[in-house]
Order: sequence, then structure tokens, then C-alpha cells
Amino acid sequence: MNYQEVQNIARQTMHYIRQVIKPDMNLKQIRQLCEDKMLELGADSFWYWDIGAFCFAGEETTVSVSGKKYVTSDRRIQENDIITIDLSPQSNNIWGDYARTIILENGQVVEELSDIQNEEWRKGLQMEEMLHAEMKKYVRPETSFEALYHYINELIRQRGYENLDFMGNLGHSIVKNKEERIYIEEGNQSKLSDVSFFTFEPHIRMQNSVYGFKKENIYYFNGSELLEL
Repeated sequence: MNYQEVQNIARQTMHYIRQVIKPDMNLKQIRQLCEDKMLELGADSFWYWDIGAFCFAGEETTVSVSGKKYVTSDRRIQENDIITIDLSPQSNNIWGDYARTIILENGQVVEELSDIQNEEWRKGLQMEEMLHAEMKKYVRPETSFEALYHYINELIRQRGYENLDFMGNLGHSIVKNKEERIYIEEGNQSKLSDVSFFTFEPHIRMQNSVYGFKKENIYYFNGSELLEL
């Protein structure tokens, strides 16, 4: 498998879980369904501490924790709920990395952002879309990880949000060994084009809110053009 194929395992799994999530399911069930689906689609393992799906719901969506400390809760999905799922499939030491925040209203997954009735949830997901769009407009092959870190964190602050990541970063390089990752963080002068692939995954909330939002894709440069994997 190549990187596109492994990332497609994550993408297809997210599509699948959106079709089957329903109220009263618990997060352990959702994690198991995601992990089983990724293995069915061709993953042979999960690169991030052997956890294929980090699952959070409700007020847990603000939690940012290392995989070494993550425990999937028994929390049950409500009729109106917010769920974040972060997928980490691996095949032959090739990684995928893909996260989305899913909204349920009246027991159903809301497919279109504009149809979300809860204003805070709608605006939070629209903010994620804006951050990805701004990142794509801003970066060039010579842009450093640190420059992107400062640019996006300033946008987050200006819009009344905060970065929830427990390390303060916004993404990382895709490598073969998780200890070798470099991050979109202060002090990292490496250029984005120095790595084959990098994630962009702002984890944010409105200031003083109890709900968090996350969207993660893998990106790469083809010459001077930034593309989504």
C-alpha cells in the first residue's frame, strides 16, 4: 500500500462510522467499529500507541491527551451530541492520520455544516474549515513549521478561540517512527517541504466553552503546489 491508500482507509472508515453512529451507542463501541473497519479495509495495525480511533463526545471533546494516557470512556451518545474521532491506521509501516468532529441533532448525523442548528457547533466547524483554507493560502515550500504555527495560532486567537493541543502544536510530520515526528510548533525552523507529508489538525474551542472541534488532513507539496493526501 502507498500513503494515499492508507489515508483512504481512514477516510472510508470515517464515512462508514457517520452512517452507523446513533444515540445510546457508547464510545467504546464506536472505537471498536472504527478499528474493525480499518482492519477490514487493509490496515494491519495502528501506529499511535496501538490505538486506531481516539473517540471523544460532549464535554470530552476539549480533552487533549497523549496516546500513552488515553482511555476510551463509556460515555453514551445523546440525541444531540458532538463527537470527535481521530483515526490512525497503518499498513506496512505506512501511516494514515485523519480526524473529524461529527454533529448529531435529533438523533441524526448532520451532513451539511449549514444545517447544524446549534450555533456554537456550527461556528466551530466553520472555523475549522476556515483554518484549513487559510493554511493552504499561506504556506509555500519555504514556509517553516514555526511560521505556520504563529500564523494559525494568531488567527485562532483573533477569532476568539483557543488552541487545545496538550503540546500546543498544530500538526506533525508523517514518518516511520512516531518518536521521529517534528511538529508545527514554536522553534521548529524546518521547512514544510523538508518532509514528505505533514498533518494539519487544529484542535480548538471558543474561549471558555466546554466543546472542542478538530479537523485533520495530511498535506504534501508537489513542486510548489500544496495538495491534500
